[in-house]
This record gives sequence, C-alpha cells and structure tokens, in this order.
Amino acid sequence: MVFDQTYGALLDPAGLYRADEELLQDASLKGLNLLMAFTGFADAGHVVRQISQELLELPTVRPVAVFDADQLLDYRSRRPHLTFVEDHLQDYAPPRLALYLLEDPLGTPFLLLSGFEPDLQWERFSKAVVSLVEALDVNLVTWVHSIPMPVPHTRPVGVTVHGNRPELIEGISVWKPTVEVPAAIGHVLELKLIAAGRNVAGYVIHVPHYLADAEYPQAAVAGMEYLGAAASLMLPSERLREVARDVARQITEQMEASEDVQQVVHNLEERYDQYSENTVRRSLLADENDEIPSAESLGAAVEAYLAQELQNQDEHPGHEEPGGMPPGPGLV
Repeated sequence: MVFDQTYGALLDPAGLYRADEELLQDASLKGLNLLMAFTGFADAGHVVRQISQELLELPTVRPVAVFDADQLLDYRSRRPHLTFVEDHLQDYAPPRLALYLLEDPLGTPFLLLSGFEPDLQWERFSKAVVSLVEALDVNLVTWVHSIPMPVPHTRPVGVTVHGNRPELIEGISVWKPTVEVPAAIGHVLELKLIAAGRNVAGYVIHVPHYLADAEYPQAAVAGMEYLGAAASLMLPSERLREVARDVARQITEQMEASEDVQQVVHNLEERYDQYSENTVRRSLLADENDEIPSAESLGAAVEAYLAQELQNQDEHPGHEEPGGMPPGPGLV
C-alpha cells in the first residue's frame, strides 16, 4: 500500500486563531472587502507599517479573529522591542496579527488583516485565512507591500498590480516584468484565494531605492489611494500627506547640499522619463468601465465626508491626530 504524498497543513487551521463568533455570524459583515497588510517582508519606505498604523487608529476598530503569535512567530529572529527606563522595563507590546472590522470616514465597513508576516506554518495559516474569507463571503481581497526600485522621488510613485481582476490591473502597472522573486505570505495567500475562486488584487508600491530604509510617507499615501480605489473606500491619508510635505522639504534640502546626489537623481529621472514616455496610466477615479464619476457623485461623496468630519469634531472636541514627525530621510 502506497502512502499518498500529503501537501499542506495537517493540523486544524482553526486552531491558529480565536474568533468573535458573534461577528462571524453577523449578516452585515457578509460580502465586505478585505485589505491585507503584513510587516516583515521588503517593507521599503515602511509603507505597510504606516498604512497599518493609520487604519488601526480609526475609531471603529473591532477584532474579528486574533491569531496565536506563539505558533506563528520566531521571536529570536524578530525580537519585540521594549523600553529600559533608568531602573525598570516598560512598553512591551506583544506581536499581534488579527482580522479587524473597520469603517472608513464615510461609514463604509471593511475588513483588515494586519500584523506581522508569519515565520511558521504558512500552509496552515493560509487555510485559516481562506476559511475566514469564505465564512465572511468576502467580495474582494486587496493587499499591499513595497519594494525598493531605481526610480526618482521627483516622479509619481509607481506600482505593479497583480491578481485576477483585469479591470484593476490594466492601465495601472508601470513595470511588468517576468522575474523569480522570494515568496511572501501575501503571495501565497493570493494564490490560495484565487484557487478558491475569490477576487484578489495585490499592489507593489515602488519606493526610490535611496529612500528605502527611511519612512517615506509619499509611498504610503499612494498605497492608501490604490487600496481605497480598488475597494471603493475613502481611506484616511490626511496626516500622511502632511508628513509627506515635510519629508519632501527635507529631501530637497539634502539634495541641494550635494551635487553627487543631484546627479544620481537626474540620471534616474532621465531613465524614468524614457521608460514611461509612451505609457498611459489610467486614473484611479475611473470605474471598471474606465469612466470618471460625475461631478455630482464626487460632490456628494465629499459632502458626506465633511459631514462625518464635523460630527467627529463635535464628539471629540480638542482631539489631535496621533503621531509625530518621522526621522529625516537619508540620501545615499
């Protein structure tokens, strides 16, 4: 008797997480869009971390399922940080990976799977995520990560799109390679979800290689825009845009102080312009029929957003956005 070769997880995938069964059974959660953002893989410009932080600061965050970090994380390869203050320790934050329910500022609900990329049990974790997606009958899964690219910061942030939704891909990608790359859990989940018949779109944000180690909010804003456009959400990016303006000023100052840096950027600009000369990129405002929304529909969306902002200010007077200035970006 021949023992069949077995692929994938043998243990019950449901043993990897604890779910809020009431939320899982809530009919209003069925058919929502899901965003995924995992830290730990090629997070150039800290794009995924910035996007996750902004989304998890929305006032409506509720955990739907929390994954067991002790089963998925190699603590010795990615040690959590804490603070030593004179004679005691504080600020230990255990790693967290969870599926959340949120609402955008217009009140549109959506799901977010966010946290560390698992080091272990990828097949079992993938089965768990697919089962949750199927239980919630998710409409569209979108995910984002970022990579360093030889592109100048003086040009629009580029993106490569992949998945099984042609209307979200055509006219958007500026780089269409055929290349073998190291797999991330997002890639594996995309393949598993497509095999399960789900709609998936992944966005790879291009970060200038000389800014990849710094916090680059311009790329995070671009990532938010692509995710929001794909999932029909108005994601919060105001704070990131403000920080991006300050970072842009810092970069300009550092460029002006170095002729070598100016030459590097100039060379990248020439290559970028030559490559993209005949490339026409579709507007993120265009729908699946490549049509731009009417002024009336855009105006209605803006009015609803402003009304929500005024309501939030009335409910939380004197509230200030969290977060501060990131460290200045370093140019090579």
